Amino acid sequence: MTEQATGAHPQPRPRSGGQSAPEHVTGAQSLIRSLEEVGADTVFGIPGGTILPAYDPLMDSTKVRHVLVRHEQGAGHTATGYAQATGKVGVCMATSGPGATNLVTPIADANLDSVPLVAITGQVVSSAIGTDAFQEADIVGITMPITKHSFLVTKAEDIPQVIAQAFHIASTGRPGPVLVDIPKDILQKKTTFSWPPVMDLPGYRPVTKPHAKQIREAAKLITAAKRPVLYVGGGVLKAKATAELKVLAELTGAPVTTTLMALGAFPDSHPLHVGMPGMHGAVTAVTALQKADLIVALGARFDDRVTGKLDSFAPYAKIVHADIDPAEIGKNRAADVPIVGDAREVIADLVQAVQKEHDEGNTGDYTAWWKDLSRWRDTYPLGYDQPEDGSLSPQQVIERIGQLAPEGTIFAAGVGQHQMWAAHFVQYDKPATWLNSGGAGTMGYAVPAAMGAQAGRPDRTVWAIDGDGCFQMTNQELTTCALNNIPIKVAVINNGALGMVRQWQTLFYNQRYSNTVLHSGPDDVNPDARGTRVPDFVKLSEAMGCYAIRCEDPADLDKVIEEANSINDRPVVVDFIVHEDAMVWPMVAAGTSNDEIMAARDVRPDFGDNEDD
Repeated sequence: MTEQATGAHPQPRPRSGGQSAPEHVTGAQSLIRSLEEVGADTVFGIPGGTILPAYDPLMDSTKVRHVLVRHEQGAGHTATGYAQATGKVGVCMATSGPGATNLVTPIADANLDSVPLVAITGQVVSSAIGTDAFQEADIVGITMPITKHSFLVTKAEDIPQVIAQAFHIASTGRPGPVLVDIPKDILQKKTTFSWPPVMDLPGYRPVTKPHAKQIREAAKLITAAKRPVLYVGGGVLKAKATAELKVLAELTGAPVTTTLMALGAFPDSHPLHVGMPGMHGAVTAVTALQKADLIVALGARFDDRVTGKLDSFAPYAKIVHADIDPAEIGKNRAADVPIVGDAREVIADLVQAVQKEHDEGNTGDYTAWWKDLSRWRDTYPLGYDQPEDGSLSPQQVIERIGQLAPEGTIFAAGVGQHQMWAAHFVQYDKPATWLNSGGAGTMGYAVPAAMGAQAGRPDRTVWAIDGDGCFQMTNQELTTCALNNIPIKVAVINNGALGMVRQWQTLFYNQRYSNTVLHSGPDDVNPDARGTRVPDFVKLSEAMGCYAIRCEDPADLDKVIEEANSINDRPVVVDFIVHEDAMVWPMVAAGTSNDEIMAARDVRPDFGDNEDD
């Protein structure tokens, strides 16, 4: 495959001159040499029987750093956080059987969020495959639906080619996870290593350059529209197209809405930004899409959390849908103008085409549209009420963390209420400063993802905004942070419950809180547990080598956050005891139309009848 055929992404190259002279090595040595040549500088993993041959030459590498995690799920999410923060391919490694299957969740997570990831797993010896051998699992088969591609290496001499191709596939086109499964005997065999290998990927030719006719049609629709919206998804960040997006938005004057995966792609503080759309999106953003006569979707996929009830979504809008993955276009909503291409090239071409329309006197008049948008923005801003009992407001905690954070801070969130509050109340003006599990909604994502981001960007402050439920899934990686000089900061938003599930129980299950209380057991089973904190997050964090603080009084909030920001020689965990009944608003209930958005509990926005005209 040629570089020309695959667009702007280069193939792996030798570090000097042409083809390197063949070296006599083992398959394991070939693997480590291949990782060095593709530019992998950090691998997150845990050794075990079948992958052990690779760990011996890894010990001698001066170019690849290995971080020993405490759980394979942690390895996968850490590699994901590293990739999202740095733009490089994340690498994780595990042994066969349970080691490999523990990577399934982070692989699925990376697949849904289009994260470039290479997962390397050991496998039982070739002759034992299919015999139910000890610690055997068909990880290639298991992960087939959730990877961009999977390799089972059957010859030691193929290792350089497979690694080169894996990194190429993971990082080009629509990024995604690639699995490389290597039997133990293949790692042990004698072979030769030379670089670069021949790239042989027939059929893999991502289209990056958009079709000029489709670009012209899109530009015509933009300038003819009365109520356009730029609907920006995570693909704009993946394509590093944020500068081009700002030019397009300011050239058109159209409102911009950024999805949960796209926060930071367009500055939150920009006057053209109308917020995040979706189930818990800003009223203005959700309503703008509903009332629009044109939606220009850039690197977004019309997922159910954005559209609500699909057949009632944006009923007046024509659709321009640009995506590098042709399978996404028309999948959920038919496109009037489909554009296949890399978001950076699409947006750059749209800028030129719109400018040409302007030069010919065709400019959009969005005056009336912005009058409506501004009224909605003023009437239904994001906000929250302080608890009447004087306890900590979780929204205020997260808002102050954002306001007091050093410039360039990276935020990683778990999944649930705290994730939505972090999306709403921290301002994201720069790309690669917001990491979260959007598609899969993986609890336990925040701590390892923050660890990966900090490992990849040691110059930045990294805050993990986590819930007490999420935190208990992967907090063992704090030990990894403490022992590897990865000084992340963790805010545990501790409401003593599985908060988002509890919110649904409050709204839809008559306040029957079945199995969502975390801080104590059932009173009839363990009456002594009432009112206690099990576990005590401060003691637990200290036991793992962290500096830990508890904050319960709003008067101490700023002092505690500033103390956390001042400590950079070890991980810091702050246990924020917050009000348990705080809810995430706005909200579109699952399965309902976005027209039924609630600005707050029992508050339905009134947009007037004339705005449907």
